[in-house]
Parts: sequence; structure tokens; C-alpha cells
Amino acid sequence: MQSNRQRGTENSNEIELLDASTPSCHRQGGGDRPETKRALESELDHRDAEAETQAAPAESEKHVQDQIGQQAPDPEPPFSIFSARESNFIVAIASLAALFSPLTANIYYPALNTLSTDLHVSLSKINLTITTYLVRRSKTTLIFQGLAPSFVGSFSDEAGRRPSYMICFIVYIGANIGLAELKNYPSLLIVRMIQSSGSSGTVALAQAVVADIVTSAERGTSMGYAQMGAMVGPAFGPIVGGLLNQFLGWRSIFWFLTIFSGVVFLIILVSLPETGRKIVGNGSIPPRKWNMSLMSYLHLRKQPNTGAEDQQKSKSGFKARPNPLKSVYIITQKESGLILFYAGAVFSGFYMALSSMPALFAEKYGFNTLQIGLCYIPTGLGSMLASVLVGRFLNWNFRRHARRLGMEVVDRKQQDLTNFPIEAARLQVVLPLMYGAAVTVISYGWVMMSHTSLAGPLVFLFLSTFCMTGCSTGLNALIVDLNLRSPGAASAAMNVARCWMGAGAVAFVNPLLKAIGLGWTSVLVAAVWVCMSPIVLVVIKRGPQWRREKRLKDEKKQQEKENARRTATGNEEGASRRISKNP
Repeated sequence: MQSNRQRGTENSNEIELLDASTPSCHRQGGGDRPETKRALESELDHRDAEAETQAAPAESEKHVQDQIGQQAPDPEPPFSIFSARESNFIVAIASLAALFSPLTANIYYPALNTLSTDLHVSLSKINLTITTYLVRRSKTTLIFQGLAPSFVGSFSDEAGRRPSYMICFIVYIGANIGLAELKNYPSLLIVRMIQSSGSSGTVALAQAVVADIVTSAERGTSMGYAQMGAMVGPAFGPIVGGLLNQFLGWRSIFWFLTIFSGVVFLIILVSLPETGRKIVGNGSIPPRKWNMSLMSYLHLRKQPNTGAEDQQKSKSGFKARPNPLKSVYIITQKESGLILFYAGAVFSGFYMALSSMPALFAEKYGFNTLQIGLCYIPTGLGSMLASVLVGRFLNWNFRRHARRLGMEVVDRKQQDLTNFPIEAARLQVVLPLMYGAAVTVISYGWVMMSHTSLAGPLVFLFLSTFCMTGCSTGLNALIVDLNLRSPGAASAAMNVARCWMGAGAVAFVNPLLKAIGLGWTSVLVAAVWVCMSPIVLVVIKRGPQWRREKRLKDEKKQQEKENARRTATGNEEGASRRISKNP
């Protein structure tokens, strides 16, 4: 209304100006006629209408832009800010670090006889120092190997991956130096326990790093690459150990591990970025100094200090306490517990086959230590090939289920797995591989018993290792998918299951071989796998329901904690007000 009055006033003024500027000859005899004023008013109204018409689109466009700016939500940030090349580099470092756990065990076997002679103890006592998955008699070392990753996994979930790697490698390098210089058997037994504690956590850390930076749709391939180091260690460790022991002596094995692990430690120290999601989120939150790589720290020092970085820095510090009970809690869950039990059975067969190879090839073919080590090459090649191919199949099957449900899979965006059949997407790949492993293990056992050409058992070793490694890749990916908030603890739980069940199986393999022979032992192992396969079908069918129940239970527990926190805060504020009123 006010604008209309202003416009009317302006029009009146303009009429007066136009009237005043009209020549006198035109105004004579009719300058004040009503028709003249009406004509002028009509002309001015026409001008105003044209001006409003020209201004309307601009105002409308501005109004729409303002509405879009207010209503349009911010685009969803990527799951990880690391580029594909950076992610591949991080996964490669994690896989290389995971190599040390199995390598440390298997590189040690060729030197058992030499150690027994130099330290003047029996071979059975030397066997007590085998502290990784193929442990046979030592219950104490078994506890170390099983529980160390539980501490490392839970600690890394809270304090970050880099501090956990630093601790593992410092312990491991120090233990290797001590082993290279030891002079008696008790020192060997104790330091091997410490060495195992340092190396065993790297496998769980590798899987946790993959969970930090790779979405579920792409996790199959990356999990395969991360697991490659852990799976090829048993294959190439005996070769390296046999060569070192034969030409340089048993102490050179531990010096080699010291130098090799020292190089990897420097790579991690200099270039591995922090990936823990509780520390850096998707990588966009600057970490604290103790979580920074050396390259990141030097880059930060070159930047001008504006104070904004300090406000965005991660607030997490070393307040977390390692809690191995997190891994135990995961084992006790319905779905995760069944998966871990099944994975432990797969690894048991894998290590039973590997642990029986030295005695069998020495007995059947008369091979020495170096020749036996070379027979592990097919198992390493099978593991490497499975890590690449099976991971791709896992990704393909994930996308197939996503298309069936109409779910869009966007690169670098984590999918909501609430209503997604992640169990079927992973286990549909695992189950055929398990049946293939059963067939090839039986074939390996009977071919070996028949004393055929060496090519026969080596081919079936390659095939059986391919199938078993493929199974473990799918199961590792699934256990992380089910525990995205604590991937380190979930990976540690997997390590506990395969370590303890594998150690128990290896303890029975020699008595079984003596009692029923290799052929029937392989039949028994395959029968156990086949009889346990209904577990996979149960998880596929009931898993989504169990996940929903677990989610509701966790939400209820979180709500109770929040209510308790609010109650405690309210009580403190009430007490403070009472104190202030009554000083």
C-alpha cells in the first residue's frame, strides 16, 4: 500500500512536470482540460506497467535462488577423501605389514634342527617356541597369540591405527634383535612370545584399515589385497628361511626379519596416514601430532597457522584403554559367532595341510629342507590368485543384489546395509568355494598317498589353497561389514577364532595321520567342512533378522546411557544451584 501511494505521488509530480513542459501554444485554450490529464495519466500508467513487467522476472529468479539456497541440503561427503591411488597405497602398506605374522612362523621352521643342536636341547623343546597359528604344545604362547590382537584391535579403534602400528613394530623389532643375540633356551622361549605379541596384531590392523577407507561395495577386492600378505607368508617363509639357514646360519633369519621390519616401520612412520574413523572421520579431520605421518607433519608446519586447524583437530587422545572383551563380545553374538566358528574351521584345515607338508614330502619323496620349502610355492600362488579374483566376485555379487533391490551404488559412498542382504552377497561366493576346497583336499590326500608324480599333489595344493583363501576373504569381509563401528575388534575376534581353532586342529593332525593315514584324514577334514556348511545357509536366512535385533538392542542401550548421562548432569546442576543459594 505504501509503495502504491508513493507511485501515485510520483505520477502526480510527473504530470505536473509534463504539463509545465508543454509548449504554451499547446496549452492555450485547453491546458487544464480533464482529457489532457487523463491522457497523461494513461501514459504514465503504461510506463509503470512496462517497468514492473521487466522487473518481475529478475525478482522471481532471485526469490527462487534464495529458496534453493535455503532448502537445498549440503551434498553428502564421501566415505573417504583418499583418492583411489592413495587408497591402494594404504592397502598395500597394510598388506605388507600383515605379512610378518605368518612369515615369522614359517621362516623359522627350517632352523628347528639347527637351533636344537646349537642350544643343546631336544627338538621337542624347540617346538615349544612355535608361537603362531601352528602352535603345538605351549598353552602360554597360545594365549599370547590369541589375546594380543584383541588388545591391539580395540586400542586401534579408539586411539588410531598409526599408534597401534608403532607399538606392534617396536615390540617386534626389539624381539628380533633379542632373538638374534640370544644364547640359551629359556631366552628363546620368552622372547618368541614377545615376538608373537608384536607381529600378530598386524593382521587385524590390515583388515581394520580397509574398513576405514573402502565402502562395502568395493571391500571385497581391497580385503583380498590386504589379506594377500597374511596368506602368502606361509608359502614363501620356508623358502627364505631355508636359504638363510643353509648359507648364513639360523641367527641370520632374525637379522633378516629385523631389517625387513625396520624398513616397513620407516615406511609407515613416514608416509602412512591415520585412517581410524573415530580419529579423522573420512580423513578430512586433521589428526593430533601422534597420529600424523612424518610427511603430514612437515606439510602442516609449512602452512600458516590460522587457528582454524586447531578447532577442527580430532579430540581423541590416548584416553582409550585396550579392552579385549570387545572381541569376546563379538564372538558371543549370534551371527558373528557362527561366522567366526565357521572361519575357524576353514583355517584349521588350511593350517593342517601346511603343517603336515614337511614330514609328508620328506617321507614320500625324500626331500631336504630347501626342496620342501620350494613345494610351498603353489600354495602361495593359489593364495595370491584367490585374493585378486575372489575379491572381484564379492564386489560383483554385492552390486548384483543392489540392482535387484533398486539400490544405487555410488562410488566412495557407503551404502546403508540396514535392509541389504549382506550375508547373501558374501556367503553366496563362499559356499561354492568351500565345496571346492573339500573336493581338492580329498584329491590331494589320496594323490599324495598314491606316491604319484610330484606335479599331482602340487596341483591340488594350488587348487585347495585357492579355494580356502577365497573362503577366508569372503568371511573376513562379512565380519567387518557386520561390525562397522569396531572393525579392529572384529578383525581381532577373527584372529582369535582362527588361531585357537587352528592350533587345536594342528595338535590332532599328526595322531590322525599315524592312525588312519593321509587319505582318510583329508576325507575327515572335508566331511567336517561339508557338515558345517548348513551354518552358512542359516546365516543367510536368519542373519538380517539378527542384525535388526542387535541394532534395536544397541539403540536401546545407547538411549539408556544418554538418559543416565542427562540425569547425572541434571543432578550436578541442581547441586550447584543449591550450593550457590546457600553459601
